Amino acid sequence: MDSPYSLLAQDDEDIQVMKAGAMLRKVKSRSWKKQRHFRLQDDGQTIWYKSRWAGTGHSTFSVGDIEAVREGHQSEVLQSIAEEFPADLCFTLVFRGRRGNLDLVAESASDAQAWIRGIRKLVQNTESMDAKERLDQWIWDWFQKADKNKDGRMNFKEVRSLLKMMNVDMNEEYALRLFTRADKSESGCLEIEEFVQFYKMLTQREDVWNVFQNYSRDGQMLTLAELEEFLRQEQQKGEESQDHAHELIVRFEPSETAKKQGAMSIDGFQIYLVSSEGDIFDPQRLELHQDMSQPLSHYFICSSHNTYLMEDQLRGQSSQEAYIRALKRGCRCVEVDCWDGPNGEPVVYHGHTFTSKILFRDVITTLGEYAFKVSEFPVVLSLENHCSVEQQRVMAQLMDTILGDTLLRAPLNGLVPQVLPSPLDLKGKILLKAKKIGGLEESDTLNDEVTDEVTDEVSDEDEPKSPSAETLSKSKLSRELSDLVVYCKSVHFYGFEYSCQHSKCYEMSSFSESKARKLAKEKGMEFVQHNSRHLSRVYPSGMRTDSSNYNPQELWNVGCQMVALNVQTAGLEMDLNDGLFHQNGCCGYVLKPDFMRNDSSFDPERPEEREGYKPLRLSIQVISGQQLPKLNQKEGSIVDPLVRVEIYGVSKDQAKQETSYIHNNGEGTVYMTWQYRSIGIGKSSDMIYICFNPLWNETLNFIIHVPELALVRFVVEDYDKASRNDFVGQFTVPFTCIQPGYRHIHLLSKDGTALPLSSLFVNIKISELTTETE
Repeated sequence: MDSPYSLLAQDDEDIQVMKAGAMLRKVKSRSWKKQRHFRLQDDGQTIWYKSRWAGTGHSTFSVGDIEAVREGHQSEVLQSIAEEFPADLCFTLVFRGRRGNLDLVAESASDAQAWIRGIRKLVQNTESMDAKERLDQWIWDWFQKADKNKDGRMNFKEVRSLLKMMNVDMNEEYALRLFTRADKSESGCLEIEEFVQFYKMLTQREDVWNVFQNYSRDGQMLTLAELEEFLRQEQQKGEESQDHAHELIVRFEPSETAKKQGAMSIDGFQIYLVSSEGDIFDPQRLELHQDMSQPLSHYFICSSHNTYLMEDQLRGQSSQEAYIRALKRGCRCVEVDCWDGPNGEPVVYHGHTFTSKILFRDVITTLGEYAFKVSEFPVVLSLENHCSVEQQRVMAQLMDTILGDTLLRAPLNGLVPQVLPSPLDLKGKILLKAKKIGGLEESDTLNDEVTDEVTDEVSDEDEPKSPSAETLSKSKLSRELSDLVVYCKSVHFYGFEYSCQHSKCYEMSSFSESKARKLAKEKGMEFVQHNSRHLSRVYPSGMRTDSSNYNPQELWNVGCQMVALNVQTAGLEMDLNDGLFHQNGCCGYVLKPDFMRNDSSFDPERPEEREGYKPLRLSIQVISGQQLPKLNQKEGSIVDPLVRVEIYGVSKDQAKQETSYIHNNGEGTVYMTWQYRSIGIGKSSDMIYICFNPLWNETLNFIIHVPELALVRFVVEDYDKASRNDFVGQFTVPFTCIQPGYRHIHLLSKDGTALPLSSLFVNIKISELTTETE
């Protein structure tokens, strides 16, 4: 058995160059440039590097962790050494999640190109793998890790080491029994094909087998009719079950014989269940599927706070890279905090702190380049303007020159709107959110010669208590900058009644998290109605100097569109944000429920009073977990996992339940006898099956009052009776995107990146709540 990348590697010159290794400079700053020896390891997935002075010490990273390769001076660090090293020697590895980039300088242009091309090929090869190829690669990787002496064979001592690495605490007698069964050559060692058999014995899924057996009359295959019945009864596919059954056999059945018979084997069934079709997240909801022609105020909009910061609010680094990351996550509202800089150049940083400064010019250049790489729908540039009139003019000129036609300068069709335009209307446009002199109605009548106008203070995040208080704090605003504000004019909020009577649709307000939460609690219905007509932006408290976040769900419950978070900070709040905006093509816009769009009487504190109120029962059977990662690398350390299901939504829907914990991850001393048919070892012979994947079979029940707003978060933790449980993985899904039935939940790390092959297996049932079922 070859690894999936082996055919690529055999004849590819670039891969061969990478395997031979090269000296590359690792660059962290203008003053930190160190030579390291880099080499692609034999597995084709691991890049190894070390200093010539490091002795046996070395570092590694996986090709699967790389998101992209940038050529030339495409990072702030490499731009800072551009005079020392030409662009054709430089490249940047961009990693997934929040991990920092790796800036490298090759000794020759040919070396740089070989590494750039080679890594791109390996990344493309990894991303194009199907489920079976990923599994093959994973098996190959484990074989390479276990084969300590690199002789292409694995003795039993290496097997025991492998089991520890795989987070399996298995009795040595049982491990030896599996090893002996797989050792067909009776050589005392396993070659790669024998290792595959060993792996399949180790990981064969009793939980999946039991489901398969419930519908297979002969215990060997699912006929087309049996698979159709499974889809109808368990997966709730209804009338489409027959066509869907045939499609699944064509797509996932590995046996050509079974495929010709129109049947599915246990292997095909398992491949289906771990694929996107068997995922908890409905694949159709992942695509762009919502109506994008409604007013902007009818959408939740993925939003970033203090976007320029990579870290905390006091001493953190300001960086163009932070904007790239936010935009690539799907953010459609980013923030720029502008101050007067030297030489007439505005700068961006968190004022009155020790955060570093970057040029406004560079931020706008980055925005122009990356705004529409992930989503074609409009980007709102939220401007915190602390600049003098002179530097405001510079800002306006830079935006006009750099952004060109993507910058919206006037109302569509030259008309003053009664309602906001839609994301569809504004595709490919950047909208400036800032203070404005006058309104759109006055644009044609104002004296063009007036360049400076007195208005309320430029900062959005300091609010007067009444309209009359404006006179206490006034600043000058440049006409050039003001004229670039069209549909997002920042105004102070003086109350819902005042807004209803006086505010234009293009006027919007920003709220601190504390003020927004107070309004949501005390005047939820009015807030919902306000947000059906106007945009609202919510930002974190200034006390969150560590760049922590607040729970965005409370503000989504009242229809706030731009609930801005510190996207650089991982945790529960960003899990919820990522979960909500994962749907609809990750375009950064999610259509609000209809009862929040049409000036209705919905009150999130009293959902039962809503017209059409229909609560649902959510039943989740947590069956098992697979390949849960080992957190503590100490010898003998094994995870004791539990699963917690958390519901986020309106107050009545907030709930948490958890399973019991499984000692030592379902340790190898737990075993069972069953009929083993799937890998061709004997004919229906009884054997010992070692169960190391945790098995819970526990059911958790919830009542969901407002399904349209609910998010369901699955969390796996390592139980610790003496201290706080350790986080293992999580996945968050909007309730409306859940596929019922037997589903896998593919876990994400704390950073939001995939944990390869780590998953939960669940059975989900959703039903209407009736008097009988309460």
